[in-house]
Amino acid sequence: MIQKGVEIPNTFRMKVKADCFVEYDSEETLADIDFDTLPKPLFHIGSGSNLLFTGDFHGTILHSGIKSVDTSSVVDGIVEATVGSGVVFDDLCEWAAVQGLWGLENLSHIPGEVGASAVQNIGAYGVEVKDVISTIRCYDILERVFVEISADECRYGYRDSIFKHRPAKERYIVTAVTFRLSTVAQPRLDYGHLRSAVETACGVNSSKENTHGTGLTPALIRQVVTEIRKGKLPEPEEIGSAGSFFKNPVVDQSVYDSILKSRQAEFGAEATVPHYPAGENLVKIPAAWLIEQCGWKGYIHGGAAVYEKQPLVLINHSGHALPSDILELESLIIDSVHSRFGILLSPEVDHL
Repeated sequence: MIQKGVEIPNTFRMKVKADCFVEYDSEETLADIDFDTLPKPLFHIGSGSNLLFTGDFHGTILHSGIKSVDTSSVVDGIVEATVGSGVVFDDLCEWAAVQGLWGLENLSHIPGEVGASAVQNIGAYGVEVKDVISTIRCYDILERVFVEISADECRYGYRDSIFKHRPAKERYIVTAVTFRLSTVAQPRLDYGHLRSAVETACGVNSSKENTHGTGLTPALIRQVVTEIRKGKLPEPEEIGSAGSFFKNPVVDQSVYDSILKSRQAEFGAEATVPHYPAGENLVKIPAAWLIEQCGWKGYIHGGAAVYEKQPLVLINHSGHALPSDILELESLIIDSVHSRFGILLSPEVDHL
């Protein structure tokens, strides 16, 4: 289906249009598209949940309507599920949890679609989607063939992959993702307060020595994660946003030590700075904490605002925010955090 001058779906609810919008519902339909005749540039979206359109898009927006789910038989406790790129990612998480398959439960309630999840390497609560991806099936626009790309070849990083950079960004269209899911209990609960929330929900000790405890299932962990996310993140149907707007910065240990020393000098020896190990001599500091310390939580700027429950999220506060409102607020926050902590925040959300 090819449409001209239509509004682009996006969870920020920006009123922007594309010169051309193309949706396909099968690999055969995709292969039949004459890409040479489409307005350039080409850009593929999922549900538009990790994007900020800064104006009308003068090119072609592509969208997958492929919604197939095919599974393998169980081999050594592993089930491979090959999922169409147009499947809603949280629907996949729900399906896996109902089937009793482990691997996706920590990623529950992240907005978006399966194809975009593999491009972005989405993550939450100590898990990244790369941890359970086996292969990516893509259409190669240049060679006009379908190819299989292994997870290793995707060169996954923190919210990053080859698909976010040239030449892969302009060459490949993701049509399906194969996930390796487990029938064996593999809870990952050591991020934030997830373990205590799960223990409260199921009434058992979820320590590593008791991972098979009564009531501990992927469905229960999915339920807890969903409740946590709903408690601090806006629902896209109610408030326009692109989810977490900034990446959590990874800094040298010396930078963290300096911030901790300053905080203890100001608030006493018991003061702490939330952080997570991120490699040798590297520390990840939550961007939400940095932003909140600078006083931005709940701040309104034009039609935009910093979400009152989670400062990592910028929202379309008025429902009629302009892209410039978001961009100005983003710039103010980056400058403020850099001035106070010497850390330069980077947006997780793609700007178009």
